[in-house]
Amino acid sequence: MAKKSKTVFVCQECGYESPRWLGQCICGAWNSFVEEVIREAPEDDIRRRGSASKTTEGRVKSVKPVNLPSVQSGESTRIDTGIGELNRVLGGGLVNGSLTLISGEPGIGKSTIIIQAAASISRNLGKVLYVSGEESEEQIKMRADRVCKGDLSQLFLLSETNMEAVMTAIENLKPAFLIIDSIQTMYTDTIDSAPGSVSQVRACGNMLMNIGKSGQIPVFIVAHVTKSGELAGPKIVEHLVDTVLQFTGERNQDLRILRSFKNRFGTTSEIGAFEMREEGLVEVENLSATFLEGLSQNACGSMPTAVYEGTRPLLLEIQALTAPSNVGFARRSSIGIDSSRLNMIIAVLERKAGMNLLNRDIYVNIVGGLKPEGTSTDLAAALAIWSDETGKPVPPRTLAIGEIGLTGELRPVQNAEKLAKEADRMGFEYMLLPKRSVERIKDKPKNMKLIGVSTVAEAIAVFQKK
Repeated sequence: MAKKSKTVFVCQECGYESPRWLGQCICGAWNSFVEEVIREAPEDDIRRRGSASKTTEGRVKSVKPVNLPSVQSGESTRIDTGIGELNRVLGGGLVNGSLTLISGEPGIGKSTIIIQAAASISRNLGKVLYVSGEESEEQIKMRADRVCKGDLSQLFLLSETNMEAVMTAIENLKPAFLIIDSIQTMYTDTIDSAPGSVSQVRACGNMLMNIGKSGQIPVFIVAHVTKSGELAGPKIVEHLVDTVLQFTGERNQDLRILRSFKNRFGTTSEIGAFEMREEGLVEVENLSATFLEGLSQNACGSMPTAVYEGTRPLLLEIQALTAPSNVGFARRSSIGIDSSRLNMIIAVLERKAGMNLLNRDIYVNIVGGLKPEGTSTDLAAALAIWSDETGKPVPPRTLAIGEIGLTGELRPVQNAEKLAKEADRMGFEYMLLPKRSVERIKDKPKNMKLIGVSTVAEAIAVFQKK
């Protein structure tokens, strides 16, 4: 019997399906519906799949639940990718049968880190299949010769976009690791829409999930990003995979940051740092020194601070610039700090510290391109603004951490003791932090003095005395 087909209109933003065209989707997007033809499987195939779980007598097979203590943990089956920073972000390495989605802007280094990991895994575990829908085998070979060292005889390349052909190659090769570059270029014959559409991405994602889970093959999937920096395609792909990684950084700079936004096998607060060089991506061991490399002493508007990302403390530099406003309203611009939080810090400085910033343009930047998620940088941002506005430089070898409340008080930050140890290791002499954080630190640094303050005004007063 011939396959049946139906026509639906699919939103390219959220994947919502409608039997007719709509001007606005339920997700709020306008003119996002595209007509797609979906071919259904024959009735014989449907009956065959429906009877697969039944016995010969027609009864449904009984499924026995398994008690939780008898289930073996998969923590011991981690696969070493050969890249320490990648292992850190993944939670200790790859897990058999896991799906990992990695995204980033073009040229940021996605294909480079994948080919490096594939080369290392091929030397340790055996066959690795690299499926590319965007590049030819010759292009991948040129990159591998440049960034990979050692034996590459177990690394296999396939330039193909048809999922049925990819599945056939997987069955014949039986790889230990699978790479799909990228999911937006793949298509399946069961759907008539173009590659990259919502239906194709969703269907190919389901097929890759079945391949990985059934064969216990770890799968790396490369995804494109939109102009706004979000993952292209439907959100259902992010729900299908186990881990979502994102590469960030400026293409005109060497530093690259790998962050996990979803991880079923580890924390999502971990980051990995790399430096892009001619021979590929190189791990950055001392990330704090990299962020503080250009720190200048006795400079107005510059304030070092510390954050805790995953399992590592990091030292950063916050820079602030104030200027007279030439228009009817003052501009507030920030890079690395949430704009609404910056507005709150400015309001606290005006009401609780007596500063007049109404007609001043304020620009705040975290050097290095990192965007910390916590609030421990509030005090440093406030002191950087105060320093540039008053023209008084911050005392040398001094950093500050602390969360600012609306009443001007300083709230304690987590992992203050570890941040203090990192600052002491980096050679700082003074550290400004909330009093309650000082009281909680049992093992005080030997070469650095901790200065406890209760309010923003008190912190500014400490700097005025120095």
